[in-house]
Amino acid sequence: MKLKSFLSNLPARVILLIYSVIVLYPLLWTVTTSFKTTNEFYENPWSMPKSFQWTNYINAFKEASIGSYFVNSVLVTLLSMAICMILSFMAAYVISRYDFKAFRWMKKMYLVALFFPVAFKIVPLFQLLGDMHLLDSLFGLVLAYSATTIPFTIFLMAGFLESISKEYEEAAMIDGCSRFGVLFRIIAPMARSGMITVAIFNFMSYWNEYIMALSFITTESKRTLTLGIAYLMEVQRYATDWGALFAGLVIVMIPTLVLYALLQRKITAGINVGGLKG
Repeated sequence: MKLKSFLSNLPARVILLIYSVIVLYPLLWTVTTSFKTTNEFYENPWSMPKSFQWTNYINAFKEASIGSYFVNSVLVTLLSMAICMILSFMAAYVISRYDFKAFRWMKKMYLVALFFPVAFKIVPLFQLLGDMHLLDSLFGLVLAYSATTIPFTIFLMAGFLESISKEYEEAAMIDGCSRFGVLFRIIAPMARSGMITVAIFNFMSYWNEYIMALSFITTESKRTLTLGIAYLMEVQRYATDWGALFAGLVIVMIPTLVLYALLQRKITAGINVGGLKG
């Protein structure tokens, strides 16, 4: 019986194994290459490093200014997440709780906004930030990131909030809780799994974003990590420190991998609760 079950699941296991190798091998290759010297890289890019060159990471931080780019990315990502999550949470609550025709149309408009490619938003955002004197500003980049992800965040978060019974709110209001108290003291803790799920999606979007950062940021000291890595790749056309380049790539990947590894169960639980409803 066990053999029959194993054989019936064998095709799926083989497909998943092949997919895992396709996904993991480039990641492992990037990590191992970040510890190589330039000579080792040119001799055989696919071999393991003879010794771990930790100086590649030091060079990435000092000579390539990856450290300052990293700080810029952290600030932009955290501020964008804070603005987007707070505004979207309140808007999603109103849309999911009040059954007005205008709110139903508003939800559809948010859904339509999901289908606009980023390239269509660059020119109007560039003009708007220029009128607000926020071009080449990290705060302007924060506003652009937050605004472009609000439709996605509201659409997903409304699905989570619709799965929470209104009886909890009614009981809290009977006990004298205000509307804002109900929102932040009752609903927010109950929607924690959904909020974490949406926050992770937004984090990966902000952290890996390149087009808007390239379009709105020109000063070198204000570059985000993705711009810094792209600049470092351009420099490598005329230099030889490939170890520092791959070390920078690993630095970009680490926060996303760590965050997803720590919150994987909460993300899965959030999706099962109702993140794909609506």
